[in-house]
Amino acid sequence: MVPLDLKEFQENVSTQFRPWKRSFQFWVRAVDIYTGYKVVQVRANFEKNAAKRDAMWENQHQLAADKIYNMCTHLGGFFLKVAQIIGKPDLAPAAWVKRLVTLCDQAPATPYSVVKVVLEKELGQSIDELFERFDADPLGSASIAQVHRARLKGDKIDVVVKVQHPGVQDLMMTDIRNLQAFALYMQKTDIKFDLFSVTKEMEKQIGYEFDFLREADAMEKIRRFLYANNKKSPVQVPRVIRNILTRRVLVMEYIDGIPILKLEEEIAKRGINPAGKVAAAAKQNILKSLTLAYGQMILKSGFFHADPHPGNILICRGSEVALLDYGQVKDLPEKLRLGYANLVLAIADNDPIKALESYRELGINTITKCKDEQKELLRLAQTMFDTKLPPGVTMLQPFSEESSIKKIAVQAFPEELFSVLRTVHLLRGLSVGLGINYSCAEQWRPIAEEALFLAGRLTDKDIKRSSRSRRGILKRIFGS
Repeated sequence: MVPLDLKEFQENVSTQFRPWKRSFQFWVRAVDIYTGYKVVQVRANFEKNAAKRDAMWENQHQLAADKIYNMCTHLGGFFLKVAQIIGKPDLAPAAWVKRLVTLCDQAPATPYSVVKVVLEKELGQSIDELFERFDADPLGSASIAQVHRARLKGDKIDVVVKVQHPGVQDLMMTDIRNLQAFALYMQKTDIKFDLFSVTKEMEKQIGYEFDFLREADAMEKIRRFLYANNKKSPVQVPRVIRNILTRRVLVMEYIDGIPILKLEEEIAKRGINPAGKVAAAAKQNILKSLTLAYGQMILKSGFFHADPHPGNILICRGSEVALLDYGQVKDLPEKLRLGYANLVLAIADNDPIKALESYRELGINTITKCKDEQKELLRLAQTMFDTKLPPGVTMLQPFSEESSIKKIAVQAFPEELFSVLRTVHLLRGLSVGLGINYSCAEQWRPIAEEALFLAGRLTDKDIKRSSRSRRGILKRIFGS
């Protein structure tokens, strides 16, 4: 039997060295994956046969997918969030997407015995005193917290109890700083984009996620906004149970639905053809609801839910959508909100001059040496800030010489805009997954016009002229 003092000493040493061990594990894996791609890049330059080059890259994507998946599952925590960001059809090779798409909510669960201790310490009462029923098995476990279904004493409606994993904050901050160092190297060598600012914004946003009091306020603020600005809110937002709330424990209403990733399976289970008209209409309604909610949040309010990955989206009866998890929210400054509204109009109108003006207003500084600068700047705006990729682009290829990110160096990118960028890319990933190719910029155009009109930057005449122009284009395309 190990003496208590020795055991405590061993645990303290293990805790102190855990960040170093974790950093070592990250760098060994990251360097291995990066080196694999650089070797193939050199070999591909000497291979004249296009089919053989493609086969080389495909093989490398498959090898890397396995390594990235193993890194994310082994290290967990922050790397599950990284998997959510990059594991989408428009951002990553098919081999990556196939491996990473299942990692939305696969963080290891904290044992119920530990959850019970955390809950009772935070709430100051025993579980039996507070709850009529509390399911020991979690509904899901993510990088920062896990959720349990329960029922409060004297109530007839189920609730969801969100409990933070103990000790997770220090580890996630270690992971982010390692990624920041890697991002600095990448932007100096291969990807001419201000990746460091992006990772700094991630650090700030994820830091907020550890405060459930802030999350509860954000959830209530967005719920009030969406319900006040629509006859019927485009998405359901859970109600917070205010009298049972701490920094590490959040209780909210339970919303019954299926994760969006299981939509195809559920459609087939109901005897509906997943490729048929009924399924297509349901998918369009789902995407329309999400797009409307995000357009209103970003462009009208500036305060928005900034984490629409598949694990946070439930599909309820009648194709209704519920949006969960308000740990990551963003409050855009007025200047950026209106600047982005202007960029939305530039993308929707395919206007390179307006796009360049919007870049300057937003503080996006670029350097380009390519011939058709305006065309490439618009193409980069479409690639970054629209769900519909530019013609000929199926996914982002930062290593490709034809990529806009290769042709245009983004030297400065406002940290606050990263949340918008990430939100658009997650919406794009959902649209690709649902098999619907659409432009959120075109859908958001009326909301952007309204935002600019209320700010005194557009007149009635501007909006009417824009509407006539759009009608004229549609008439030429579709006839009377």
